[in-house]
Amino acid sequence: MSDKTQRKIEIYVKTGCPWCNGVLEYFRENSIEHEVKNVTESRELYDEMVELSGQTKAPVVVIDGHMIADTDREAVAKYLEDNPVHGA
Repeated sequence: MSDKTQRKIEIYVKTGCPWCNGVLEYFRENSIEHEVKNVTESRELYDEMVELSGQTKAPVVVIDGHMIADTDREAVAKYLEDNPVHGA
């Protein structure tokens, strides 16, 4: 198992969001385990995303407790590259 797959990653997405799809595609291409929370389908998850991020834009990605709001594929990839898992 690679370092990337040992993280706890959650992604809040909206249906049809191209930035969300880009991040999800990056996770799939790199076999990165993640939990998808679709805020379009759940008011509870939408409220959770807004409470967490302070805004309404998606995607919001949470990596090991670090929140990246209103992000995209490149920013998530850079964060993962710049913050490897140690001791794995």
